[in-house]
Amino acid sequence: MSSIKMFEKPLGMRDTFPQIYEKVEAVRNTGRDFLCSRGYEFIMTPAVEYFDTVGKASAIADAHLFKLVDSQGNTLVLRPDMTTPIARVATSKLLKEMIPIRLAYFASVFRAQETEGGRPAEFDQMGIELIGDNSVFADAEVIVTAMELLQQYGLSQFKVTIGHAGILNCILQDYTESVEQQDILRTLLVQRNYVGFEEAVESFDLPKAKTDALLQFIEEAMNLKEIKDIEKYVRKNDALEYMQQLAKLLEIANLADYVAFDFTLSSHMSYYTGMLFEVFALGSGFPLGNGGRYDGLLEVFGSKVGATGFSIRVDRLLETLNGLAKEREEAVVVLFEEEQFEEALAKVQVLRAAGKQATLQLRSSLVDEKAFLAYFSEVVVVGQEEVGGE
Repeated sequence: MSSIKMFEKPLGMRDTFPQIYEKVEAVRNTGRDFLCSRGYEFIMTPAVEYFDTVGKASAIADAHLFKLVDSQGNTLVLRPDMTTPIARVATSKLLKEMIPIRLAYFASVFRAQETEGGRPAEFDQMGIELIGDNSVFADAEVIVTAMELLQQYGLSQFKVTIGHAGILNCILQDYTESVEQQDILRTLLVQRNYVGFEEAVESFDLPKAKTDALLQFIEEAMNLKEIKDIEKYVRKNDALEYMQQLAKLLEIANLADYVAFDFTLSSHMSYYTGMLFEVFALGSGFPLGNGGRYDGLLEVFGSKVGATGFSIRVDRLLETLNGLAKEREEAVVVLFEEEQFEEALAKVQVLRAAGKQATLQLRSSLVDEKAFLAYFSEVVVVGQEEVGGE
């Protein structure tokens, strides 16, 4: 094992410096006000959960879990997502008080990285969970809320790509000949490896009709103009009717222009069993977030209720935003010598009472006075006239 250097951080961990911290806080405050106005209440869960509950129920691969052992020998995990802990809380307590329930969160999640590839092992997520409503209206509410949240941040060039796990599963079952083949194709779709998908289909040695159908599906299903265009690949079922209803609701909400339907969409989050979606925006090469219906997850915790929600990656959202953080305030520094402390304290209190950002600093402690004062728009030297700062 190589020795750890003085300033080295654990793999995938990052420091957040003041300027970025302020932008994150601006995202948090804007999101909190918006989601609260939509009837969502904020919740926080522990950073550490039991592996046998949240760890196993989450859809995050075991290799990407941070595991710990407590003093009683129990295996713990740093929370890998927020949906699973919220499902635990909701089923143990909150659903006994109110159904449906609308919850929101802004929290860090942790996913271990095996090699350094620029991917964070800790990042902030913001999102909502609507638990206890099975209807298509709940899914529409979640998608509309995600889109309106992006608009609240000033984004106008974004797209929400919507699919349905049930429809994709039906197509894969109908045009393959084993569960193994289905799993291979589904994994390739999660990876967005469409070339690999086509190569895998060719290698399966399926009947020509099935091979042709799958190859045509992968060409067309990513850019459907209307839901009905998928009907030639799938037998009519409840999932298809559900998506047609959802499309109509998004039209009524005047948000259809932001929507694209992609029935190749698949997620590594295996608890998504129905509608699922991803959010993209100009400025980021990765999805800003994702969401969908995950009714089966609540059953793990003993509650048979519907649930849907979404999460936004805050670091990726920041890549798309300009000017969100508040401008640097007019900052004042009050310099004093030791014997002038009382006078300086009175002066800085007056400035703060007037709403100014004011720093109190012993002058003799400064190593490089000029460099220090460059951060302030105004300098007050106790006992002297005020002088302007750089």
